[in-house]
Amino acid sequence: MSPEDELDRLAVRSGTVLSVWAGAPAGTAWLTRRPDAVHHAASTLKLALVIAAHRLAVTGRLRLDASVIVQPVFASAAGGAPYEVTADYDNDDQVWRRLGEPVPVWWLMERAVVRSSNLATNLLLEQVGTSAVDEVYDAVGAVRSRLRRGIQDTRAAERGIANTATAADLAAVLCGLLSGRLLDPAAADAVESLLAASEWNDGIPAGLPAGTYAAHKVGWTDECCHDVGVVRPAHDDPFVLSICTSTRTGNGTGRTEAEAHAVVAEAADIAWRHRPRRRTLDP
Repeated sequence: MSPEDELDRLAVRSGTVLSVWAGAPAGTAWLTRRPDAVHHAASTLKLALVIAAHRLAVTGRLRLDASVIVQPVFASAAGGAPYEVTADYDNDDQVWRRLGEPVPVWWLMERAVVRSSNLATNLLLEQVGTSAVDEVYDAVGAVRSRLRRGIQDTRAAERGIANTATAADLAAVLCGLLSGRLLDPAAADAVESLLAASEWNDGIPAGLPAGTYAAHKVGWTDECCHDVGVVRPAHDDPFVLSICTSTRTGNGTGRTEAEAHAVVAEAADIAWRHRPRRRTLDP
């Protein structure tokens, strides 16, 4: 059975809108399925956000060692009264323990990726701004993905101000990072090191053989579950893998968090089994 047929069956069986892009870090795909379908970005937006922070640092517009006071209240993208993020919608107690204290920008970047902290993400977004993130997307031709509001900005969401992503766009951002189009080698290595340190590994890594290197950024809500990363097999060429899944109803009904991640892991397994293999002179 072809990998495309396997992905089609997975999409039907799981009742999801399933998007996949797999290919070389240079940007050439060898497996795709609905790569341009638009999904809610969830925490995959943190990849472009962290890259944008590094790009601002290179130009002197942001100091990564600058101090930011940890606080949970933010201006809404919809205007009007500010909104407040809550600890029960976060994945990182460490940031909440620092309320009222100064922390460096680089630490917010770390927490936003390694533990996918929403509070750290919103604080970082205040420093970086949406236009700098747009510059990252624009630099790699990611026209359907945008960061328009902070996390838990409910009023903005109700007014249609959405954070969007596609599997192809997320792959383009990661390919741009790995190929040197977005950052210099040292900064690119720093971002990949954060992705490799992710503590949420039920998506792409769960679909790979144990011990396989994967530097990735996962994101999920009740309605979607995504993962994008670079996989470095021990004896084959590295590849970028981007997987986005959304429920057809858009409300997550009937799908647990574990089941959502399992779909991503199964898609990763399909990509792994059908990856290009290096030719060898051995018989």
